[in-house]
Amino acid sequence: MKIPLQKTNRFLVFGILLVLSSIAITSNALAFSPVEYPTTVEASVSEIELPATAGEGEEENIMVVITIVIGLLLVASLVGIVANRLRLPYTVGLVLIGLALSLSIQTQEIIEIPPEIFLGLLVPPLIFEAAFHIRAKDLFDDLLPILALAIPGVLITTFLVGGVVALGTGFSMATALVFGSLVAATDPVAVVALFRSLGVPKRLEVLLEGESLFNDGTAIVVFNLMVVIAVTGVYDPISSIIDFLVVAGGGLAVGFLLGALISQAIGFIDDDMIETTLTTILAFGAYIIAEQFHVSGVLAVVAAGLVSGNIGPRGMSPSSRMMVFNFWEYAAFMANSVVFLLIGLQINLRLLIDDWQVIGWAILAVLVARAVGVYGLSWIGKVPIRYKHILYWGGLRGAISLALALSLPATLGPDRAEIQAMAFGVVLFTLLVQGLTMKPLINRIGLIDHNVLKQEYERRQARAVMAKNSYRQLQEMHLGGLLPTHLFRMMAKPMKQYADDLAKSVMDALHADPKLEAEVISTVMREMVLSQRSALNDLLRGGTISEEVFTHLAREVDTALANQNADIVEHILRGHAQDIRGLMTVIIQEADEESVISILNQMGVPVTRLPSVGGFLDRRNSTLLVGIPNGQDANIIQAISSGSTQRVASLPSLIEEDNDETSVIIEGANIFTFEVERFEEL
Repeated sequence: MKIPLQKTNRFLVFGILLVLSSIAITSNALAFSPVEYPTTVEASVSEIELPATAGEGEEENIMVVITIVIGLLLVASLVGIVANRLRLPYTVGLVLIGLALSLSIQTQEIIEIPPEIFLGLLVPPLIFEAAFHIRAKDLFDDLLPILALAIPGVLITTFLVGGVVALGTGFSMATALVFGSLVAATDPVAVVALFRSLGVPKRLEVLLEGESLFNDGTAIVVFNLMVVIAVTGVYDPISSIIDFLVVAGGGLAVGFLLGALISQAIGFIDDDMIETTLTTILAFGAYIIAEQFHVSGVLAVVAAGLVSGNIGPRGMSPSSRMMVFNFWEYAAFMANSVVFLLIGLQINLRLLIDDWQVIGWAILAVLVARAVGVYGLSWIGKVPIRYKHILYWGGLRGAISLALALSLPATLGPDRAEIQAMAFGVVLFTLLVQGLTMKPLINRIGLIDHNVLKQEYERRQARAVMAKNSYRQLQEMHLGGLLPTHLFRMMAKPMKQYADDLAKSVMDALHADPKLEAEVISTVMREMVLSQRSALNDLLRGGTISEEVFTHLAREVDTALANQNADIVEHILRGHAQDIRGLMTVIIQEADEESVISILNQMGVPVTRLPSVGGFLDRRNSTLLVGIPNGQDANIIQAISSGSTQRVASLPSLIEEDNDETSVIIEGANIFTFEVERFEEL
């Protein structure tokens, strides 16, 4: 029997589960004897030898680590549920829970987390997933501003932060530059997740995420160079530049090569599991191989993800493509969950309070350097001023900065602890202060263009749903004997009329915007096809169909999900377009053909295309034959207008002596309508 929980009870259950998870992590952490990891400066920060253990101690340690990871994932899941309820950024909630755990169990004194956990295990899936989902065209359109922020921007941050820190704290310039390079890498995971939920322009998301992808690698390369300079005291600018180019360029080359090879291999394979496994091998293999050649593993993962995400899916079936995308979304979610929990666990608030003065200087230095980098370099590519504000405040620090801080060599002496405290303070400030204030900033500067018609539709829909639920509750009370028949009849008629009127107003709002109607139909279609996938799974589990039949039908359903023009989707779309009263002939420009047909298909309007040439300027165009459902004339015309554009063309002068050109406007579409006695689709 299911017991309905009120909101308060749900939060109580979540709170109890959080406490139990914390107790489990605490008990295991207290039983865990830390392993000492030596810190040495090599060409790559990930080259740290792990001490060997054997026997029962090793098995116990492995089981403890597994238990702690499972406990962290449980905590992350519960935090995600509570964060959604409270409308709190998920990653910020994880950091706060990590801080609470660190205060209660003093984790940083019990569990030593080596930087390889971040750099070798958690960072590759985060970077690969982000690169895998970026379209090459979007990246290349803004490649100049992205590279400007990722390369010169990292150097500006390194030297400006180093200069301000050296001035305010008394550190030597070499040590201050180590800190400057350490915090040069941005980690906008929390901000990008917020962007997607709010519907921020895609270009801004690409700018912020693209910068982060490339500056992670460049910052690590610069950090390694600065550590060598700080430890040895030897600075050779020519050698440093050459090392930077070799390490960064080598990492990109390794990633591009491996990404191309794996993408070609995927083209010859038709197996969901193997194709997904190959992308997993690529993500971690690119990092490992690049590090073996002493080049940037992070940049190798970036290049591999870009190549694989833009070439690999072409050789995949729709079913494989969906599985790979879903797998990497889940892998990134898991890695993010563990990363941000570990960030909270590693930050020692007591240490931060003791070092508040140097941390204040560090935060000031990072904010100043970020402002100079963003506002000074974003003129490249003509970035709008509103985008600059978001890029500036969205420059959060996270996993990379924490991993580099943990990898600092002991030879830095007392400065090592100070640098780590400053790094932790900067990470905490950016995540909590900048992360929590990003949404109000986006709303304040008016970055999101709100669709008035969509908001009105949502308001009417919400009222209609509430009215319908009220009427249903009234019926249930009457059937249950709680409401006498004469009172039910007295109340039911006006309430039903009110619900019907609201339902009609919803339809009016929906018909007012063909694009909105198409969006709603598309969402409903997707849910319907997903229900078919669920039914297939039930048939397979029940033994009604064989594995072979399931695989065949599942691919059909996945193809329908990936392709809106599939037969099953076309049937759903056109289900309401039976009463055709007229025929519309539409002559449109060839460039607008796909846009107009897509909108009409999503409206469920039958349309046939005929290629044609002629009209004004003898340009290629398309003639569409469109069936007009009863009463839909105006909606179809508005849909065609929204999918068509006016263009300005230049005509040479008809006078031979005059070399000037005349600009003329080519209209978006020419429309003719006819009445029909009978309409039949073949």
